[in-house]
Amino acid sequence: MLHKTRGIVLKVTDYSESSVVVKIFTEKFGVQSYLINGVKKPKAKVKMNMLQALHLLDMVVYHKPMATMHKVSDVRSSPILSSIPYDISKSAIAMFLNEVIYKSIKEQVDDALLFEFISTSIELLDQEDGSVANFHLVFLMKLTRFLGFHPDLSFADTSSYFDLKEGAFVSSEPPHAFFIKEFFLEKFIEIIRTPIQDYKNVKLDNLTRKYLLDSLIDYFSLHVDNFGVIKSQDVLEDVLG
Repeated sequence: MLHKTRGIVLKVTDYSESSVVVKIFTEKFGVQSYLINGVKKPKAKVKMNMLQALHLLDMVVYHKPMATMHKVSDVRSSPILSSIPYDISKSAIAMFLNEVIYKSIKEQVDDALLFEFISTSIELLDQEDGSVANFHLVFLMKLTRFLGFHPDLSFADTSSYFDLKEGAFVSSEPPHAFFIKEFFLEKFIEIIRTPIQDYKNVKLDNLTRKYLLDSLIDYFSLHVDNFGVIKSQDVLEDVLG
């Protein structure tokens, strides 16, 4: 049966000489795999550049509830990203966020609110004409709300540490290595409180940015099953400085 749905590209895997399997987070069906034929041919209807990480799609798909792979009838970029593919900083951020999202969203269940948050954030990043150096930090923090481990701010202003294992603000230093140190706590709280559209209001030096990124990746690792290593982190840090 044919369905219309929006999609966000997560991963492309070669299937044959001219075909690929694309893992896509769809608005209607959650994360699904789609076989797209002929994308590597010169006159292909669906071009490979449409299937780059986090590209936004309008799709018409064949969907069978119990199938592990589906086929597409039509795929169009919507909107066409105008700067992410060509801006080195934005490309590095997109590659990094794509890896985190891919490792975090594993369910074949629709989540319209999560889909809207990610797609709107991608458009925000694409349209930005200023610095994007802290975009990924605010995005990751907002993503935790949809994944079920967003920090509770009830005791933020009276605490000295944030326990990454417990996901809680605490007064005493935790008996393990996974916590936000007091020196960085104010900026960590600022990131929690900053709306995604106001990410440029967050001002960080390189040391603080790196520390908070390492801490957020630890936070995801502690709360997302089989999260593993984020390979694109080094590239991101090299690009952003």
